Amino acid sequence: MEVSVLNEVDRTRRWWNALRLALVLLWLLAAVTAWWTAPRQQSYEKARADSAAGHVVAYQWGDHWGANDPGHWFGAPVLQQGSGQPGPLFAWKTSDGRVHWTDTTTFDQVAVTGVVAVESYSGVGAVGIAQNLRDAGIEHRAILASQRTPVVTGIVVLLAAIALGVVIVGPTPHLGTRWFWFWLLFFTPQGLGLLYWLAREHPWARPTADPAAPGGGERRDRGALGFAIGIIVAIVYSAVLLILHRTLGDWWVPSPGA
Repeated sequence: MEVSVLNEVDRTRRWWNALRLALVLLWLLAAVTAWWTAPRQQSYEKARADSAAGHVVAYQWGDHWGANDPGHWFGAPVLQQGSGQPGPLFAWKTSDGRVHWTDTTTFDQVAVTGVVAVESYSGVGAVGIAQNLRDAGIEHRAILASQRTPVVTGIVVLLAAIALGVVIVGPTPHLGTRWFWFWLLFFTPQGLGLLYWLAREHPWARPTADPAAPGGGERRDRGALGFAIGIIVAIVYSAVLLILHRTLGDWWVPSPGA
């Protein structure tokens, strides 16, 4: 009987270890892809060079960056246009999957050829890039949606479905209640709650003893604690991201509009 129980524990452990490794590898793939495709600021000259050479596979005009929701797993700020004239911000995607952006109000000089109407754009700098797009025959290319790529979106949906499925309808968690893990997965940014869940919760683990409970009963982390931890981690994450962006620069920690 004891041998049978041990075999069952070993099978459960092997199954969980395989799933945990697969989920971590998927998370890493999504994180690297999101980092690679995150919008990074470039010079005005780089924007004109890429547009003139036809290296732009998609582009978008805007005048401000929308807020990046820290709870949005591997999301990116969206370039938004509030005014009627395109610009002054210009974002474009190149064939290597990278997304760049520039402020068209910062330039050395621009020759206006009359190919596009000057009054249709928010400044001479925007007109210069529009001319390059027209000359290269790519002014009608797809509008850039600077959020998650389809690969990242698919991975995020898969990770969330598996994690929430196991937490909600799977075996009863031992170290935290279902609500604890649900709020932690829901609120923590970039799937960090998922990594914590994978590292801490094990199907063969047992709740810790609570000395305050009658008879030293078992204690599990409750939903309110998971809710509070998720909110705190989201706030701390935003602050740390801003500090790293200002310390390491836009290349390592891209954060448009920061």
